[in-house]
Amino acid sequence: MWILGLLITLTVVWALAYRGAGASLWIAALAVGLTTVTLASHITWYVSVPLWLIATALVLLLGVPRIRRHYVTAPLLRQFRKVMPAMSPTEREALEAGTVWWDAELFSGQPHWGRLLRLPRPHLSEEEQAFLDGPTEQLCRMLDDWQITHHERDLPPEVWSFIRSQGFFGLIIPRRYGGKGFSAQAHSAVVIKLASRSIVAAITVMVPNSLGPGKLLLNYGTREQRDYYLPRLARGQEIPCFALTGPDAGSDAGAIPDRGVVCYGDWQGDRVLGVRLNWEKRYITLGPVCTLLGLAFRLYDPDHLLGEQEDRGITLALIPRDTQGVEIGERHIPLDIPFQNGPNRGRDVFVPMSQLIGGDQHIGNGWRMLVECLSEGRAISLPSLSVGAGKLASRYTGAYAAIRQQFGVPIGRFEGIEKPLARIAGLTYQMDAARQLTLGGLDLGEKPSVISAIVKYHLTEKYRQCINDAMDIQGGSGICLGPRNLIGRIYQAIPIAITVEGANILTRNMIIFGQGAVRAHPWVLKEFTAAQNPDRRQGLADFDHALFGHVGFLLGNLARSVFLGLTRGRFSRAPVDGPARRHFQRLNWMSAAFALCADVAMMTLGGSLKRKERLSARLGDILSELYLCSAVLKRFEDQGRPEEDLPLLGWCVDQSLYQMQESFRLLFRNLPWRPLGWLLRLLVFPTGQPFTEPTDRLDHRVAQTVLQPGGARDRLTEGIFITDDPALRQGEFEQAFQQAARVAPIEKTLREARRNGLIQARHPLAQAEEAHAQGLIDDQDLAAMQQMQALRAQVIAVDSFPDYGHRYALDQDLPRSNKVRHIEEAHHVRANKPA
Repeated sequence: MWILGLLITLTVVWALAYRGAGASLWIAALAVGLTTVTLASHITWYVSVPLWLIATALVLLLGVPRIRRHYVTAPLLRQFRKVMPAMSPTEREALEAGTVWWDAELFSGQPHWGRLLRLPRPHLSEEEQAFLDGPTEQLCRMLDDWQITHHERDLPPEVWSFIRSQGFFGLIIPRRYGGKGFSAQAHSAVVIKLASRSIVAAITVMVPNSLGPGKLLLNYGTREQRDYYLPRLARGQEIPCFALTGPDAGSDAGAIPDRGVVCYGDWQGDRVLGVRLNWEKRYITLGPVCTLLGLAFRLYDPDHLLGEQEDRGITLALIPRDTQGVEIGERHIPLDIPFQNGPNRGRDVFVPMSQLIGGDQHIGNGWRMLVECLSEGRAISLPSLSVGAGKLASRYTGAYAAIRQQFGVPIGRFEGIEKPLARIAGLTYQMDAARQLTLGGLDLGEKPSVISAIVKYHLTEKYRQCINDAMDIQGGSGICLGPRNLIGRIYQAIPIAITVEGANILTRNMIIFGQGAVRAHPWVLKEFTAAQNPDRRQGLADFDHALFGHVGFLLGNLARSVFLGLTRGRFSRAPVDGPARRHFQRLNWMSAAFALCADVAMMTLGGSLKRKERLSARLGDILSELYLCSAVLKRFEDQGRPEEDLPLLGWCVDQSLYQMQESFRLLFRNLPWRPLGWLLRLLVFPTGQPFTEPTDRLDHRVAQTVLQPGGARDRLTEGIFITDDPALRQGEFEQAFQQAARVAPIEKTLREARRNGLIQARHPLAQAEEAHAQGLIDDQDLAAMQQMQALRAQVIAVDSFPDYGHRYALDQDLPRSNKVRHIEEAHHVRANKPA
């Protein structure tokens, strides 16, 4: 009987925790349980009375707020203040910047999927689509990437003029200021299309529309600043840049040595109050050609002209290029991708207070302003560039694998090629889904700082994986630079995307979970705020509310993790029926497990978790994969559940679940107290670790989506520059790919004929001619094979260049010492030849 009672008790406790029951329900359940035990069993009075006394004491201690706060919450608050991690002002501003969105649902342990699926589907307005089909398409056709990167080392003058005149620098500036007023979706679509044609052009367009003077003025500028500068920026009369990074301050913004001192000075003939600035910056995109320089610096007021405070904090200003003391340095060349980038410095540059962005009101708010703008711009620019690269690799490396033949068959049929092809297609599908979901949030007015870090890090890393795989597949045609190479410059640009707008190592190890744990968690930020409240009584009350809310949250996720782990997510709620239902259920399991593990890690490690960067990174990886999976499922539902996309959906979810499982495994293994890791593994995966990487069969099905024409391939690669014009490299690929699909049945006939000994030739064209002579194929088939051979030769051709120093090395008439000297002289001349 006692076993049955124990089981009933455990079931009731589990149900209350699973449902997140309040204190009244717990008290009621305790009273009912004790009454049942007392009346329905043979328990003696000297056992029952102590049980009732203990229960009464617990109810009074935990159920009466005044008693609980004095004897429980106050001691815990004192201990919490001791272990609470120190937080610099810049860290605090970063945490408070931006908004919390779908990341909070994932942190809750029980996401409300209906809210996700009810978000508007991504779409472009008629005006936005017309801009893509018109000026953006025209700009793509004007771009010759080899000429830009190898010969001119810059965009041609006519391209610069076109970008300015057509409003590419004013995509985000509202119409009332002469800009386009486009949505985040449209801004991203422009970048994707340009990136698939020229990385230099894409960067040139995306930077003024991302973190720069335009965005800062829109959000924080005074009316006078907006009225003057925004029209000039929109029509390209001003070319902006923003100077943040310096030699001694990169990721650590609080260490900015650049300083401005409040003083009086001369400005346009008048004696005015302003700031005298000294700075040194580098890596500034558009810096060499800018006419308006945005600047971050630390402002000081030693003469107390503004008030008592001397250190006024990080502040932002607008500096016209022609201001006395401004020095624009020479250009950096980032990995031979010659977008305009370089250093600048200022020596005793004076500007009036009216040049501070936002005026006096925003003095000292510069870091928060930057982080909030970065949370938007970082979610658009580099993710869009990454998606453009993935789409290009999916379409054209997939086409290459269908066209290029070895051993008489297209290389895409080899299992060794199918694996990286599937990875390219699957990661591109995932990247595009995450991009669209994030942009949807931005267009709803969100400023999701954690999610922007997720998409910046993971999409640029997946860009790296996609292009590395494309290089492996294309081999020599990928590494030989020239006009025929569609992926070489994109490959060279990978480290640029990885490094800028928050280096990926920093983003993964310190920002995603470090910021998400405080902002997206339903209780942690409330606990921090309460602990720092100078009003001790109110702080104690707030901490009491947050603490016991946190306890209920932890117990709920513990109960959900165990149940969902035992059932592997079955019986949990899913917002849809059909092929995606099981995926939603598994994500319910992983979300509850993540919330549990995050809480346990924070409770046991406290402030030291901030220094355990690799543990923080693994928790961030789980949160990121949950977000990426959410995006993939929403995309699939938004597009009407196309059956052709089922392999892509399955591949993405399987890959993410496996990555989550591996992150959990490494987290458990590396917790400082190993028994805690064993316990968490038992709670999260009580029936073992079920997830694996996508199977070979699934890889095959996903690879087929890019190896043959179809709706799945077109949806996957939609938005990049596509043309059938044979004068362009993309057009050569398109024609050869379509022809490869048409001749595939003929090639199958030829392979069977050779296998049966009917023909002997080894080369495909010779096989076709021999088969035609024997009547196995007709005239049309032979003509199709001849055309295919010509198109295939065009696609697999690579560039070569004359006079690249070889004539000295091959000069056999010179003594060896002379040959060496001539080679060295030739290299010296080329190395020192002016650009």
